[in-house]
Amino acid sequence: MKKSLIVLTVLLLALSLALAGCASDGKQAEGEKPADDGQKAKPVEWVANSVWPPNNHQSVALQAFADKVKEATDGQVTLSVKTGGALGYKGPELLKVVRDGLVPVSDMLTSGVAGDEPLFGVVTLPFLVQNHEEAKLLNEIARPYFDKVAEEKWGQKILYVSPWPAAGFWTKNEVKSLADMEGLKMRTYDKNGALVVEAADGTPYPLPFSEVYSSLATGVIDSVLTSTPTAVDAKFWEVLDYYVPVSVTQATDLVTVNLDEFNKLDAETQEKLINAGKEMEAKAWEDVAKLDAEKEALVNEKGITTLKPSQEFLDELSTVTEQIRQDWLKDAPPEAQEIVAKFKEEVGR
Repeated sequence: MKKSLIVLTVLLLALSLALAGCASDGKQAEGEKPADDGQKAKPVEWVANSVWPPNNHQSVALQAFADKVKEATDGQVTLSVKTGGALGYKGPELLKVVRDGLVPVSDMLTSGVAGDEPLFGVVTLPFLVQNHEEAKLLNEIARPYFDKVAEEKWGQKILYVSPWPAAGFWTKNEVKSLADMEGLKMRTYDKNGALVVEAADGTPYPLPFSEVYSSLATGVIDSVLTSTPTAVDAKFWEVLDYYVPVSVTQATDLVTVNLDEFNKLDAETQEKLINAGKEMEAKAWEDVAKLDAEKEALVNEKGITTLKPSQEFLDELSTVTEQIRQDWLKDAPPEAQEIVAKFKEEVGR
């Protein structure tokens, strides 16, 4: 009997201590902040890859994004930007590189990874867009489709999309109509560009960029399909006379993060990262328009005349390249056809 009382006393004492502990745990000490339910992630540092040179506007934008993310997250997330292909990855493989976690964040040419994800090729269909505003509209229409395929198929989240200046014609003679393009010997840099020149009765020359200047100087070619920054880099004013801003295509870059890495962040930090991406994307489209204008003004100052294309000329180019777009769409994902249909409805073409 005495032994039983001792055991009962010990049990009651233990229960009392346990209840006291629970009560203590349930109380918030004076001045103590509410807990974050254990969801607050530890600070992380991600490598952010770019194949472009350090002074390229895409690399500059990526570093600006890194600064924005660090500030927005109070150092919770930092990006260590590596430019110039320093990590050894090639452009076309970057979708797989991020998916496989070989690098957590990367900038990649949208059309450059279209070999792995055909949907991404829709942004560079020739003469689908006719100016910078239309290129921005196409991106806005395509973005939900891109987000879905990136997350569900490729295990990554698109943080922002950054454009390149549009590609136009750089020529020795005036080109104001489709008839003026007949017989042009034009340097091109991809399959679509070559198809465009052929459709306009010219001859495409897929030359390496390093051979462009000498080929112009010696008459091997008499024109080039490219953007304003490239024209400045190559000093086209020394060998060419005219620029026709026809917006053959306007390429974009995707900046993505591995989804597993993104999901390790707490919800608040994720939202801050997404908002930083939205701000960066809006700024990138504004900055590229300014960059394009600045480079065009520079070549004009150096002696190249800009020939603003008439709507009739743009319509001619759109008509003769229609088959190129249709051929691509035949084998493209259904989502691409939806994107193009929505875009055409918006612009009334």
